[in-house]
Amino acid sequence: MKLVFMGTPEFAVASLDALIKAGHEVAAVVTMPDKPAGRGQKIQKSAVKLYAEEHGLKILQPEKLKDEAFINELREINADIQVVVAFRMLPEIVWNMPPKGTYNVHGSLLPCYRGAAPINWAIMNGDEVTGVTTFKLTHDIDTGDIALQRHVFIESNDDAGTIHDRLMKEGAIAIVETLDLLEKNELPLQPQSTKNVPAHRLAAPKIFKEDMKINWTLSPLKIINKVRGLSPYPAAWTDVDLPGKKEGEPFKILKGGMITLDDYHLFPGEVYICRQDSMLIIGTGDPHHAYIVDELQPAGKKRMDAKTFINGLHFEGKEYISSGRNLDDEPEK
Repeated sequence: MKLVFMGTPEFAVASLDALIKAGHEVAAVVTMPDKPAGRGQKIQKSAVKLYAEEHGLKILQPEKLKDEAFINELREINADIQVVVAFRMLPEIVWNMPPKGTYNVHGSLLPCYRGAAPINWAIMNGDEVTGVTTFKLTHDIDTGDIALQRHVFIESNDDAGTIHDRLMKEGAIAIVETLDLLEKNELPLQPQSTKNVPAHRLAAPKIFKEDMKINWTLSPLKIINKVRGLSPYPAAWTDVDLPGKKEGEPFKILKGGMITLDDYHLFPGEVYICRQDSMLIIGTGDPHHAYIVDELQPAGKKRMDAKTFINGLHFEGKEYISSGRNLDDEPEK
């Protein structure tokens, strides 16, 4: 079928590539305008644009999706169908234009996790299964009739990065299958139902800085899931006190786990560092278990393991505890 593809990040490139290799005619690619990024504020092209340039595809980069010139250009292309993967919210005049409709690839098993950050929220909520859904666009965001779904298991060592990569591949398979069935008039569209979906699994809103801050009064498991769900990007962060650092100076935590406290107790957010064992441990809401940091990223520096970070800290003795108390003391009541 003749199609217009809409997408911006790397997640979308796999689907675009799969559609081209499956023999579909990509008449145009719509992606975000180039924009400055990074410290040097150099103009950066989207991953989809870079792919489109390499393959000689027609590229459209409207500032506004209701722009009259853009709408007219879409009409002139006269595509049979539009495919959307990780793009902006479309106005009705756009998604309702092609005769066979507009189909989206979403990184969750809809109706779970409708919204901008489905991968992150699924992991943060401790889900063991996620997946991709292809569905036909309609008025309300991520609510259209479901075409196909492909499941992916979330392992204990997965984070948002590894699940992103697996869903990217599954999404590419799903959208090709969706268009193949649509061409044969065999696509089994099913309406979405939220009847048996827990409220906290319905929405996957955009993640802001305060959403990424770690609450150390939570259980170690919830903290582990939060870190996994935000790693490697945008990354969970904390401002607990560290030796030689400014009070309240934030740093990102990218990987860690749970450690049992047999001989001492840490209060939520209290930091214990053992130079000899290269351990950076932070107290949680569970008095018997704490969070041990494996990988982190200080402000303005690269990602590093705990040992490298600890070797760069300056404090007297072999151990450090942020509260200054003696670990042999009885815990406060």
